[in-house]
Amino acid sequence: MKHSKRWWNEECRCALNNYRMTRNLENWKILKSTVKSTKRSFFDTKIQEIANKKQGSWKLMNWVNKHKLPAIETIKYNDQQCLNIDNLWNALHSTFNTALHHHIDIDILDEIADKPTSPWPAFSKEEFRCALSSCNNSSVPSPDKLM
Repeated sequence: MKHSKRWWNEECRCALNNYRMTRNLENWKILKSTVKSTKRSFFDTKIQEIANKKQGSWKLMNWVNKHKLPAIETIKYNDQQCLNIDNLWNALHSTFNTALHHHIDIDILDEIADKPTSPWPAFSKEEFRCALSSCNNSSVPSPDKLM
């Protein structure tokens, strides 16, 4: 059977099986000791292999390897790339504030039919206070709770 850890070996497997069969505290200690010595031996060997290579210990650090840059696109405005803050501001300002000083005809809203209004039931201050006092102080506003 293959184990997921590369350092796991036959000695570890035998110690584990022995512990599983007996459930003895002494066999548990033997298993822990076997695993610890096996790991140490495996990683000492790996470190020695890397230290003997040309790249040396830098190979252990994955952040020194080349990485791909994330795929991005430069913001363009009027077929020009916005590479500094002034160009970027001009592009965003002219895009989102184009109607800032234009006259707006609101008469078009008169053509939209009004929806019927719902009557609001009347309630007194006392009813309001009573409703508030029954609410939990730690609750959050939601459709079914006032507070």
